[in-house]
Amino acid sequence: MDRGGCRLSGGGGGGDMITLEDLESVSEDQLSDSPEEEQDDREDQGRLLRYWRDVARGHQVEVPTDMAEPIQQITSNNDGTHTREQVPYTLLTRKEKCGEVVYEKRRYEKAHWACITVHEDTYEQSICYGFMKIMRFICQQNTAGTYLGMTIPIVTVVRTDEMHTTLSRAVTVAYYLPMVHQGQPPRPHDPEIAIEQWPDTVVYSRAFAGATNELSIINEISGLAEALDSPGDCVNDSFIVAGYTNPAAANRQNEIWFLERP
Repeated sequence: MDRGGCRLSGGGGGGDMITLEDLESVSEDQLSDSPEEEQDDREDQGRLLRYWRDVARGHQVEVPTDMAEPIQQITSNNDGTHTREQVPYTLLTRKEKCGEVVYEKRRYEKAHWACITVHEDTYEQSICYGFMKIMRFICQQNTAGTYLGMTIPIVTVVRTDEMHTTLSRAVTVAYYLPMVHQGQPPRPHDPEIAIEQWPDTVVYSRAFAGATNELSIINEISGLAEALDSPGDCVNDSFIVAGYTNPAAANRQNEIWFLERP
């Protein structure tokens, strides 16, 4: 794998993927049908690992055995609270049409993110392998030696060609460090994961529901470009896909972000 910079001004891609929140939903909705099914940690890890492998197989992704513990920790959120911290921002303006929000203009202040750029044979493989590495970092493979906590959205930074018809296969997956860790971010054990301080950034955000695959992302980029009054004010070859909900849900919640030029 190849690691690259992943600040808000550049990065990799996003797609139809297994996310951390997908795993959180598994224990509640699919693995605990009755009290009699409560198992010890080892058995839970085995069942969760089998589930992950079944889903990943559809993306031609191999899930190693050492992912069992991180998957179990993410699923239980380590303490059972299932709380998720949202990346903070300030709403600057909002454009509406017929009572619906067309897009929002937001300011995200500088903050530390853990990110990894992955280059695999296929687009979906890069995303899945990137998430697995981020999961290991969240779940104790860090200098704090503890579960760091879940934040949303998990983002991928998308690079396109000049005509916005093709996404780069280089994929950057990024995780916002919880506020408690922003002052002194734990360092990853994995040298391929970088802790970056992303700069203060103005973002144009448009919500969309459904799958986050290559085709839908290209369509959403085109849609937001048409909605903006001055798309030339934004970076033209790098965009962000923000995922908020379980991709297996009937109505997924996502956003496409354009980055205002500095």
